[in-house]
This record gives sequence, structure tokens and C-alpha cells, in this order.
Amino acid sequence: MTQKSGSTSCTISSFAMAAFIGALATIVFRIFAGYLWTQSIFLGGLVIVALGVVFAYIFCRELPALQDVQAPGADRKPVPQPGEAPAPGVDKAVEAEPVKVPEPARAAAPDPGEVAAAGEGTRPEALSAARDGKADNLKEIKGIGPKLEKLCNTLGFYHFDQIASWSADEVAWVDQNLEGFKGRVTRDEWVAQAKVLAAGGETEFSKKVDDGKVY
Repeated sequence: MTQKSGSTSCTISSFAMAAFIGALATIVFRIFAGYLWTQSIFLGGLVIVALGVVFAYIFCRELPALQDVQAPGADRKPVPQPGEAPAPGVDKAVEAEPVKVPEPARAAAPDPGEVAAAGEGTRPEALSAARDGKADNLKEIKGIGPKLEKLCNTLGFYHFDQIASWSADEVAWVDQNLEGFKGRVTRDEWVAQAKVLAAGGETEFSKKVDDGKVY
């Protein structure tokens, strides 16, 4: 009886609130929208009914009692720890089931190519200065800019034929010792370009350098 009375009171309050808003809507329809009083009252009545139903549904519907809501996992049975006596009512299958410990993930085997690239390799033969005091324009090799050319000269590399003769081990060493430019020898294929230039040939890139279109 009490629950029904409370629901009725809530419904009345909802429609009272809707009636207030409907009255305001009637005035708005009449004054601002230019409707006749009969039309404004009719529209205001529709607003009252619609809002009353909505308010009653939102504010007056019954919610489940707090004690009826069961916390997640409340129906789970406790699992005894090793060495403890099983709690009353614990399933034997749960008691006997061993706890599985996940194995640590194994690191993937390194790629052989990466291992080779990371090796120190063999230092190529270097010169203390350029032959006849005139170094080749190493910037004609795509991938070597002014800064990298100075670094190559510091390491003792001044000529195309030096770079053209590098073996795989020597390329690996240079790749690892170009501070700030590691891996550029392999990535930009210096050796292949140097072989062409050392033989007196030209590449598309070296033509652009000679024409002043690069650097």
C-alpha cells in the first residue's frame, strides 16, 4: 500500500511539473508564435501530457533494492591455497586443479643479417692525406653530403677507388663508425656508385652535382 501511494504521489508531482511547463508553452505559442488562444491551449495540453508521461517514467519507475543486487563474483567458491584444508562445499575438481604458471616469453632469435650488420667488421685501408693533395669529390656519391664527406676524410677515405674496393666486412665497419650516419654505406649503395665513378663513368646523381644542381 505504501509503495503504491508513493508511486501515485510521484506521478502527480511529475504531471504538476509538466503542467507548469505546459502553461509557459501556451503563453509562448500565443504571444510569440501568434497562435489563437484555443490553438495555444491545445498545444500546451499536448506538451503537458507528453512531458507528464516522460517525467513519470524517468522519476517514478521502480529501481531494484540494493540488497537484491549481487556483487560480481559473489557466487564464486573460494579456491584453497596449497597446504590448506578445502573450505566446506568446495568442489573436489577445483581442489585438485593445479595452478598453471605462465611460462616467460622467449625472445625471438635475432636475424642473421642484423647480427652481421652489428658486427665491427674490418677497417678498410685508410690514407693519411689525399693523393697528390687532391681528393675526389665524394659528394658525387648519392648519400654523401658535405658533412659526411668531411667525416669520410677524417677516417682516411678520400677517393672513389678506396670506397669501390671495400669488402662486405669493410662496409660493415664503416657503417658502424659513421657517427650520426650509421648504415648509410649499405643503404645508399656507396660501393656500387664508387665503382662507376672510379672507372671514370658518371651516374645520374653525379651529373647533377657537376652541374651545380645539388649542394
